[in-house]
Amino acid sequence: MNKNGLMNTIISAEGSLEILSHSEVKRLRDTSHGGLHDLLRRCCLAVLNTGSPLDDGRLLMERHQDFGVSIISEARGLSLDLRNAPASAFVDGKLIQGIQEHLFAVVRDILYATDFMPHFMSSEEDAVAFTHTVFYILRNAGLLKPQEGVRTVVCWGGHAINREEYDYSKRVGYELGLRGLNICTGCGTGAMKGPMKGATIAHAKQRIKHGRYIGISEWGIIAAEPPNPIVSDLVIMPDMEKRLEAFIRFSHGVVVFPGGAGTTEEVLYILGVLMHPENASISFPLILTGPDESRDYLQTLHAFIGETLGANAQQRYHLIIDDPAEVARAMMRGLEAVHQYRTQSNDAYYFNWLLQTPAVFQQPFIPTHQNMSQLSLHDAQAPHLLAANLRRAFSGIVAGNVKPDGIMEVEKHGPFLLKGDEHIITPVDSWLRKLVAQHRMKIAGGEYEPCYRLEWTKTA
Repeated sequence: MNKNGLMNTIISAEGSLEILSHSEVKRLRDTSHGGLHDLLRRCCLAVLNTGSPLDDGRLLMERHQDFGVSIISEARGLSLDLRNAPASAFVDGKLIQGIQEHLFAVVRDILYATDFMPHFMSSEEDAVAFTHTVFYILRNAGLLKPQEGVRTVVCWGGHAINREEYDYSKRVGYELGLRGLNICTGCGTGAMKGPMKGATIAHAKQRIKHGRYIGISEWGIIAAEPPNPIVSDLVIMPDMEKRLEAFIRFSHGVVVFPGGAGTTEEVLYILGVLMHPENASISFPLILTGPDESRDYLQTLHAFIGETLGANAQQRYHLIIDDPAEVARAMMRGLEAVHQYRTQSNDAYYFNWLLQTPAVFQQPFIPTHQNMSQLSLHDAQAPHLLAANLRRAFSGIVAGNVKPDGIMEVEKHGPFLLKGDEHIITPVDSWLRKLVAQHRMKIAGGEYEPCYRLEWTKTA
């Protein structure tokens, strides 16, 4: 530990990423515009900041301006030289093993995505190429296990939840773990950590020695939601759209716990995909759940979905309140249907190839003021397209809350403007007010100052 209470250390890679080419080392050391060093530094600092309550990516970088990471590539292998790293990532001066593994996952995914993704993406409109990109990144990270069958459940939810909701997410994870299921989350704290923690105890009781705790993050969000050390398999996607598609292609079902704008974005994404006409027959269990203390939140979310996307959207999920065992039983029933469907359709168990994800769900959305104000927020379009545009609106709010680029955009030009039909914007307004009132929008900085404003056109 140095005089500032920070840590300096050199760590060596283990496993599949022990050596790099001279070209790869040069790119990771490149500090110029377009170079990879700044991205490497930001992602490594986020991983080392695990457990921190800070959820502002830019503030994290400001607090650790002296943090540095250097690539050491010699004949004997690859090492990372860390300078002024947060002491919370160390125990008795030694870096926590799980965090060390995550650091090299950062190196692996940054190199792979930036090296090979341009070859995959022949066109931004090419949905097939986009899906193959997601597949290749997951395969390169070692996530795809053909022998595991249908047993991976994604758990979504907020990182800034209260104690009752966190404990409930652990109880659900425990029930899922007792039934031998793997847990996949966004890999952060709160409702992402709770299910993993519960599943680890259940797996131990069931003598499951190879339970998996998979975290799928994204370059822009990882600083606000650093991966918790329970994560055994970490992959970091280049953008939010690839992250969301990775969740639903890789997993077999989703459980959603209470959360904020990011959780709303995830719910709108999966509902939009499932409501696409070509996905009508695909089995994919989706459960919204929380403790009795969250009943108002869940019922309001249910009403928001009905008011914007309609009753058909509400029929695509189960709403289960304060019953962790029933959540697990309902998921097991859903997974059996998934198994039957994949078997009959000859689709892979480890990657859902048959699911249709149109380009509107895949094209990276950059939340500028112009892009936010031009979103089509009216119901004169197919419900799945409205869901896609609402998803983008909430993605922009997430960026304005916690992502460095989004925060700077709002500071420079003021709040984002969202405008549309009154009967769409009104429930959006009500839902956002609920999230703010329940302190679900952001946990750093005290009283929340909205990064958005709403405008609507009256309808007859």
